[in-house]
This record gives sequence, C-alpha cells and structure tokens, in this order.
Amino acid sequence: MESNQPLKLNRRQFLLRSTITAGGIISTNFGSKSQVFAQAPAIITSDKMRPAIPYGVASGDISNDSIVIWSRCDRPAKMIVEYSTSESFRNVQRILGPQALENSDFTARLFLRNLPQNQQIFYRVIFQDLDYKNTYSAPFRGSFRTPPKSGRDIFFVWGGDTAGQGWGINPDFGGMKIYETMRKLNPDFFIHSGDNIYADGVIQPQVTLDDGTIWKNITTPEKSKVAETLTEYRGNYIYNLLDENIKRFNAEVPMLAQWDDHEVTNNWYPGEFLLSDDRYTVKDVNLLAERGRQAFLEYMPVGYATDNPDKARIYRSFKHGSLLDIFMLDERTYRGKNTPNRQPVPSKETEMLGRTQIQWLKRQLLSSKATWKVIASDMPLGLIIRDGTTDFEAWANGDGPVLGRELEIADLLRFIKNKNIQNVVWLTADVHYAAAHYYDPSKAQFTDFKPFWEFVAGPLNSGTFGPNQLENTFGPQLIFQSLPLGTKANRPPSEGLQFFGGVKINENTKVMTVTLRNLAGKTVYSVDLPPEK
Repeated sequence: MESNQPLKLNRRQFLLRSTITAGGIISTNFGSKSQVFAQAPAIITSDKMRPAIPYGVASGDISNDSIVIWSRCDRPAKMIVEYSTSESFRNVQRILGPQALENSDFTARLFLRNLPQNQQIFYRVIFQDLDYKNTYSAPFRGSFRTPPKSGRDIFFVWGGDTAGQGWGINPDFGGMKIYETMRKLNPDFFIHSGDNIYADGVIQPQVTLDDGTIWKNITTPEKSKVAETLTEYRGNYIYNLLDENIKRFNAEVPMLAQWDDHEVTNNWYPGEFLLSDDRYTVKDVNLLAERGRQAFLEYMPVGYATDNPDKARIYRSFKHGSLLDIFMLDERTYRGKNTPNRQPVPSKETEMLGRTQIQWLKRQLLSSKATWKVIASDMPLGLIIRDGTTDFEAWANGDGPVLGRELEIADLLRFIKNKNIQNVVWLTADVHYAAAHYYDPSKAQFTDFKPFWEFVAGPLNSGTFGPNQLENTFGPQLIFQSLPLGTKANRPPSEGLQFFGGVKINENTKVMTVTLRNLAGKTVYSVDLPPEK
C-alpha cells in the first residue's frame, strides 16, 4: 500500500489546486508532499474522457481511529481520498491511494488512520486516469461517524442474506428497500453476517407470485447462471451494487463484513466436490472457494495490505470506544466436512472455527476491556441446520450431549465461564427469519457455561424461511421468533417478512437494548440487557 499520510491544505490552497466544472471538482495535481503546487492541467470538458465511479463508495472495518475506504473505477486509475470534519471540506486532508488495476477488477481501498474520535467525517473518492494524468473522475462522496471515547450512545444494525432464492432488484418494488430502512436509522455501522451474495442463486427476469402477480428482477449475464469463474463471482457483487438503496447505504454506513456459504456455493466446506450438481462444470469446491474469496475481498470494504490479499483474514476484531468490542468469525475456511456430526472426541473433522481461530478468539475475549463483547457468527449455535438427509451444516446435531462440532463450542463456553468473561452476546443470521434465544445452563445437557443471549436477524432481500428447530444441548430457550410454525417457504420480500437487528448501548447506564425490526423498520421484539458488574 502506498503512503497514506494526509496532505493538509487550507481553503485557499485547496481552491488554487482545483478547477470547478459542471461535472464536479477536478484536482489539478495530487502529487507528493513536496509538490504542493504544480502546473495546471487542461480542463476536461467531456465526461466520456473522465474515469467513472459506477458503483459508488463504501467504508468498512471501522475501529477506534481508523477505517477502510473502498471504491471501483471503470479503468486503470489511481485512487485519491479527501476527507474533512466539515461537510464543505474546509481544512481538507488528501491521501494518495493505490492503483485500481485489472487484476483487482479495478477495485481499490485504503486506510484512513489517526482519525479524531466521535466526529462525523466527510470524504470523497477521486480517480486519476493512469494514461492521462491530468484527467480525474468526478468525486463521489461518503461519510461516517468515528467511535466515541465517551459521551455518546452507540447504535448499530446487523443482518444477513442479500439477493437470495431468486429475489433480486425489483424496481417496481423499490429495489432492496430494507437497506434504505436501515440507513434512515442513522447507525454507527452495520455488521453483514454473511451471504453477502448468492453465487449459486440464479436471478430470473420475473417470478410469478402466489397471487398471480409478477415480481420483476433486473438481470445480468453473471446472475443468469451459478458462479464458477472469477468474473461471475465478481458479477454477483456488482449486481448488488446496481441497487440505489445499497449504494446510498454504503456511502453512509460503515460495514463489518464476514462470509458464509453462498459467497461460494450452498453449504460448502473445504475439500468438497460437487459430483451430483449438474449446474456446475467446475466440481472442485476449493477452486470455487479461491475465486469466491478473491471476489469477496475485492468487493467488500475489508482491510488488508493491498499488495498481499492472500494473507487477509476474514476473522478479525474491532474496538468501538470503551463500550464495545466486536469479534467477527470465519466459519467456512477452517471447518471439517459436513457429517452426521456425532463424533465423541475432537478431531479435524469436528472443527468449525479451527484451533488457530479458537485460540485467537479466546485471547481477544480475555484481553477485552470493553463493557460488551459481541461475537458476530455467520451461523446460529443452537438451531438445527441440515445438509441433506444425514449431515449437518452448523454446530447443532439434535438433542442430547455434546458431540461433533458442539465440542468446539463447549470448550469456548467453558473458557468464557472459567475466565469470568462478562457480557458476551452472539449476533447471527443465516436462517432467514428473526429470533431471540436465551441459553440457560440450568436447562441444558452441557451445563458448564455462563448464560448468554443469541439474536438472529435476516433476510435482507432474500426468501424468508423457517422457523428452525432448537436443540437442547446448550439449553437455548425460544424467547421470540418472527414466523409462526408452518410458514410457507421462500416468501418474497414483497410480503414484508424481511428482518434486521439493531443494538443500542447507553453511554450512561451501559444497558444494551437489542431490537428486531421488519422491512418497514417497525420493532417486532425488544429487550434491555443490563451489564454484569
């Protein structure tokens, strides 16, 4: 990554180095620190000659004093970010970013570091054409709010499962409206709990609904078949960015993104071969996962050194002031194959997070000084999720003692209890409905853990399913679920059964209020969780 030390300009310097046209601001020169003033370029009068930013901007991996800024250009170009605490961009700071090149599908990202806390930051992304150095894109603006050290409540939203089961962008419906609903709540950030795309989900031009009306989708070639090539995986992310609700949301709400199965293919695990799925000519899931992972890292605002994405970890943690630490898990990369999940002793086959990630999570939890510790899991702990007739996809395998992948969770929960780590809450998605579960050791088969809450949210513009069955191994008690038993599967977004979650932490009382909300933003469930002391 190139130097990200900001260039500080006062208003007079900024105006001297800029040319105002109908298309926006075209900076004359963004050179190095020693090149404050340079020869003025020719004014670009044709937008066709300028680089374009077709899919907007996004920010992510926000922590106490840093954030990642992401965008994509339509050609080889150099990324430049200007930011200020003023919406009018007084005292603007400029960072010269990396080049957006063909090998990253012209996506680029950079870190903003040493940011002031508890500030609204306004930024704009500009791309400089690599072939015509005096040609710049029109700026694309975004904003975000940095975490408070103290003196302000925290509010964020979460959910998963976007554009699944054939429910894509329907302009007649208003597009992916749930993203606009979340944006209007003005959250500090958003946790996407996985299934950012459905690489195995084809989007047809139209779907006939139960009442005979037609759901119409925007379609693209890459969404007209299952993704196998890198271009097709990239096309799944581009498809979501065709939605104006998502573009507007991305420009205003930082994202913490993790992946689940549909970023590659349904219920995948390392080493799998798709021998019975005739839709695929590429049968090696490891090869599909490599392409899916590359597209995920290119198109999501995930922080890593731009010269070495192969070393990027999807599991990572973030601090949000003194009130909150967030731990993002990766439940795909290190898992064993899906089995009947009844092994009595731990082995490679029973791993879900894997030894290295488990040890990392234990260290992070143990060292956390935050009031609340949120574990963002892309799959629920106690809900039974099957893979075929005999195998299981998640941890749960049915009522009874700890077996199979549950051995890994039992070890983690025992550690949390033995180290007296307080105020741990699990947030998840995956099952396409909303729920609140309270895990009670007095009602469990395995009892050596502290009671805790798990909240489920979703889907975000996908088919609605469920509810799933809870097992009794860790004693989860069903407190709320958004669907009645017997709900017909794959309900369209137009029925309103789309759900996301919200979390507010009161700065004074430290109480965490968790809400589950529907497509319209109406709260369907709420609970206040006082912190342990």
